[in-house]
Amino acid sequence: MTIEHASSFFAWDVSSYLAAFLILAFIIVLVDYFFIGGAEVSVPSEKKSLLGKWLYFVCFLKFNKSEKYSHRPKFVQFMAEFYPVLLLVFLFRGFVVEPFRIPSNSMMPTFLTYDFLLVDKISYGIHLPILNTELIDIGDPERGDVVVFRYPNYEKQEAYQGADFIKRVIGLPGDKIEYVKDKLMVNDKVIEYQKIGTYTGIEKGVGMTGYKHYREILDNNPHDVLLHPNASSRSVMLIVPKGHYFVMGDNRSRSSDSRFWGFVPEEYLLGKAFYIWAHGDKVGGQAVLGRQ
Repeated sequence: MTIEHASSFFAWDVSSYLAAFLILAFIIVLVDYFFIGGAEVSVPSEKKSLLGKWLYFVCFLKFNKSEKYSHRPKFVQFMAEFYPVLLLVFLFRGFVVEPFRIPSNSMMPTFLTYDFLLVDKISYGIHLPILNTELIDIGDPERGDVVVFRYPNYEKQEAYQGADFIKRVIGLPGDKIEYVKDKLMVNDKVIEYQKIGTYTGIEKGVGMTGYKHYREILDNNPHDVLLHPNASSRSVMLIVPKGHYFVMGDNRSRSSDSRFWGFVPEEYLLGKAFYIWAHGDKVGGQAVLGRQ
């Protein structure tokens, strides 16, 4: 399946709610300032250009540093006080780095269930938050990159609308992919596997104990994978269409990925997972570094 059949990218998520609050706060403070009396008792404005005043207002909901809110209604004070902090959070997670939590065991052994990751939002370009429209093209995913993306939801399942998935890029646009009996070929090149041994699972992944643990040598991004000890996972033979990517989970028999529901449109990529900052399987998770 390709983007023509995908659900809308937009969804009510953290960024969307932040944007809604920021817009509401901006309107409330603006109306209060000009129509309810906030401007009448405000301190004299500093000497700034009209553009400078409005840029300062967009950032802090005030036209100068010495302006106070104590005379305004409580809800206006609330909006104005929280606005700058939430604006910074919105811009930072929209353009720079966004947190992500592993929801399942599909990326074991690279990531454990409930690991907390940081997602680089810049590696593949600068995108407009919420709509993910590309503003500046910086780069493209490489084979082996672990990417977070908005699930295209080709099946139009309400439960998955707006869900974010994490998988590994196996096929780039135009690649010929063959995955048969848990052996990968890319553009007719057999991908090498190095046997590590038998996997011992922990915590939420204890059910993976006894799985076959291999190292998959994929271009410049070698990585560990888990294979079922008694059966092969789903096989496919296909060519990745333009503007799309073929992704799989590292836990090959426990991953819902491109083998089942189709390709990831380039427009649905959110960023590249690059750092594990905490492990959350146990209450009060601890930092886990250097696992990838």
